Amino acid sequence: METLTKQNIETWLNGNYDAADKEMVKQMMHSAPEELEDAFYKSLEFGTGGLRGIMGVGTNRMNKYNVAMATQGLANYIIKCFAERPLKAAVSHDSRNNSRQFAEITAKVLAANGFKVYLFEDLRPTPELSFAVRHFACQVGVMITASHNPKEYNGYKAYWNDGCQLVAPHDKNVIAEVQSIASIDSIKMHGGEENITIIGEDIDEIYMNRVMQNSLSPQAIKRQHDLKIVYSPLHGTGITLVPKMLKKLGFTNVNIVSSQAVPDGNFPTAKSPNPEEKSAMELSVNLAKEIDADIVMATDPDADRVGVAVKRRDGQWMLLNGNQTASILIYYLLKQWNETGKNTGKEYIVKTIVTSDILSAIAGKNHVKCYDVLTGFKYIGDKIRELEGKEYFIGGGEESYGYLIGDFVRDKDAVSACAMIAEIAAWGKEQGKSFFDILVDLYQEYGFYKEDLLSITKKGKSGSEEIRQMMQTFRQNPPVEINGDKVVEVKDYLSLQSKNMLTGAISPILLPKSDVIQYFTADGSKITMRPSGTEPKIKFYFGVKGELHNGNEYDAVEKVLAQKIADIKHCLQL
Repeated sequence: METLTKQNIETWLNGNYDAADKEMVKQMMHSAPEELEDAFYKSLEFGTGGLRGIMGVGTNRMNKYNVAMATQGLANYIIKCFAERPLKAAVSHDSRNNSRQFAEITAKVLAANGFKVYLFEDLRPTPELSFAVRHFACQVGVMITASHNPKEYNGYKAYWNDGCQLVAPHDKNVIAEVQSIASIDSIKMHGGEENITIIGEDIDEIYMNRVMQNSLSPQAIKRQHDLKIVYSPLHGTGITLVPKMLKKLGFTNVNIVSSQAVPDGNFPTAKSPNPEEKSAMELSVNLAKEIDADIVMATDPDADRVGVAVKRRDGQWMLLNGNQTASILIYYLLKQWNETGKNTGKEYIVKTIVTSDILSAIAGKNHVKCYDVLTGFKYIGDKIRELEGKEYFIGGGEESYGYLIGDFVRDKDAVSACAMIAEIAAWGKEQGKSFFDILVDLYQEYGFYKEDLLSITKKGKSGSEEIRQMMQTFRQNPPVEINGDKVVEVKDYLSLQSKNMLTGAISPILLPKSDVIQYFTADGSKITMRPSGTEPKIKFYFGVKGELHNGNEYDAVEKVLAQKIADIKHCLQL
C-alpha cells in the first residue's frame, strides 16, 4: 500500500469523522483491501466543473466530508471576490442517493460562512438552479448531481453569479481554494441556520412563466392541444416541472412512463439514465408504439438534457441524435423569428465546435450570427455573458443533447427544450407534418448533414501516453487528403492557429486554448480529435454532408453518408 494511501487512512481513523464511517474503513481493511486502496489512494479532485465520483467512505469518494470541504473552499473564494453583503447562494439537488443530504450540508456550510442561502425544498432540475442564481441575485449556486452517470456516482456543480458554470479564471481559482482546505476541522458547519430560506413552488411558477414567454406558436398549441406526447423523467428531477410545463402551455395529452415517473437514485428501470443511449429510451418508445404517439421525450436525472424519438414515414420509430434535435430547434426558432418580424439584426445563436455545421448554415440563411465556442455548455453561457446588452441570444446547443432557448437560464435546459419540442410537433401537425417530416424538410433546404462520434478508451499511464502521442501525430503530420478529398484547413486549438493547407496562410483562432484538432476537407467534411477531460478516452467527431433532393431518398442518402464516415475512419486507421 502506498504511503499517501496509508496517511489518508490514518487521517480518517484519527480525525473528527463519524464513528460509523471509521468502523466502515476498519471493516474494509479486512474484507475489501482493493476497494479500500481505491477509496484512499488520492483525494477526490475538485475539477473545473466541480466534484464527481463514486459515493462511499474515503478521500477519493463523494461523501459529506468532501462535499463540506469543497463548499468551504468555494465559500472562501466567493468571500474574496465579492465585497457586497449579504452574500447569497442557491442550492438544489437531483434524485440520486444522498443528494438531499449533500445539498443540506452545502447549505449549512454556506450559511455558517455568512451566506443567505436559498435551498430548494426538494429535488429540482439543474436549469431551475441556474435560473434561481440570477433571480435571487446570488453570487454562487450549487447543484448536487452526477448528471447521467451510473447510480454509484454523485457530483457537485458550482455556478457563478450569472447562473453559468465556472469558467476561467474562477474555475482554477476555486480549485486552488478547495485544495488549500487541509482538514475537515477547517470547515465552518454550524451557526447561521437562520440564514437558510427554503424555496419551492413559488420559484417554480416564476421560472415556468418565463419559459412560457419562449412560445412562438401558441395558437398551434391551442388547436393541437391533444397532441400525443410521451414523456419520461428517467427517475429524475424532470417529473417536478416538465409535465407541469406542458400542461401550462396547453397540452392535454401528456403520457408519462409510469414505471420511470418516481424519483429513484437506483434508476431501477434503466441500465443507464442517459437519454443518449437506446436502452434508456426503450420504455418510452414502447409506450409511443402502444398509443401511436406524435413525439417522445426523455430527460436525464438533473433534467438538463433531453432525448427525442420520432416516427418515420414507414411507421418505425427512430431516435434523434443531439445534432438533429438542435438543428430542428434552431430551424424553427429562426424561421418563426423571421416570419413574425422579430429580427433586428442583432440576434445570434451559439454552438460548440463539435456540433453540426448545419446550425451555422441555418443561421446564415436567416441573417443571424452563429458563434462557435469550445466543447462544454459553460462556454455557451460565457458567450451570452460577453454579449449581454450588445446582442440578443435566441438559442444554442451542443451535440451531447443539451439545448438552451432564451438567456434567462445559463446552462442547458431540458425543461424549456421539452416545451419547445412539443410546440414544434404541434406546429408541424398543423401543416400535416410529423417531427420527422420537419427534419426531412430541413435536410432538403440546407443539405443532409450526418455526424458520428467514436470514443477510444486508453486506460492507465500507458494509455495516457498513447493518447498524447496520437494527438501529437495528428497535430504535426496532418494528411494531405482524406478519403480522396483534399484537406483544405487544419485548426489547432492548442496553438490557436488555423492553417489554410492550400495557400499556407495562418489565421488566429479567437478562443481559449484547448487540446483539440480539426481537419476540414474540400467537400465539406469535418473531423475533430479531442482527448476527454474527465475520462481516459480520445474522442473523434465526424461530420459529412450530402444533398437530399427528395424526401423519399432519405434512407439512401443516409446510407451513402454513413459509408463515407466509415471510409474516413478507415483512412485515419481508426
